[in-house]
Amino acid sequence: MQVFTEDGTRIDARVNGRQHVNAVVLIHGFPFSASIWEAQADALAQDACVVCPDLRGAGKSSESEGPYLMETLAADVALLLDALGVERVSIAGHSMGGYVALAFARMFTERVARLALVPSRLRADTAKEARARWELADRIEREKSMAPVIESMLPRLFAPSTPAERPGVAERAYEIVARNAPGGAAAALRGMALRSSAEDIAEDLDVPMVMIAGARDATLTQAEAREIVGRFPRGRLVVCNESGHLPMMEEPQLVSTALHEWLSE
Repeated sequence: MQVFTEDGTRIDARVNGRQHVNAVVLIHGFPFSASIWEAQADALAQDACVVCPDLRGAGKSSESEGPYLMETLAADVALLLDALGVERVSIAGHSMGGYVALAFARMFTERVARLALVPSRLRADTAKEARARWELADRIEREKSMAPVIESMLPRLFAPSTPAERPGVAERAYEIVARNAPGGAAAALRGMALRSSAEDIAEDLDVPMVMIAGARDATLTQAEAREIVGRFPRGRLVVCNESGHLPMMEEPQLVSTALHEWLSE
């Protein structure tokens, strides 16, 4: 399905399963698209209405003027849900998608039935991290290519063993990233650099919350994952032992099972 925002941006989403029943939104991270959720979308559609949006500037959605603030992306998700007639939803986000999910939870608290971070964090960027995002965004625009993102980010998102032992996973991830537009990627990077911390809202989200983390994630440590889960009244941690930062692709069945259990809470 497609919807159009007030500024004319086209937001594309894949909708699987039964409409209006146990609705769940799976939000992709950077620098990907909704395609990273293929296995989970198919598995969860047996019991739920699964909505997988391409965030603006990614996948089949169109670009708009950036930066893409997390609140803007969250409002795009709300527009999709309104078009579907879905009032309350379980929302899961991977990495940047987690930032969007948390922004959605701040803006539309009453619409959140459950929250999953797969994996993502609460804090804002440090000054060094934000500066690196701006520099990468500038380079992407200057070179008009996704190559800088592929070179600098993708290798460290996998568990060290994934490229050799599961080459199809790595190849699929590279393929998804290469299809994205450089302008949209640059706008998303700048939006992440500008985001606020979500640490203050965690204790007020009294809904089932799960963090699905990779034991071999070079981006989010297990210590940080446990600390984040501890901030939520009903948080719990699921560890994917053979995954890095992309457990939905590296251990898809385990992530699907964890999300099924989360949806049954």
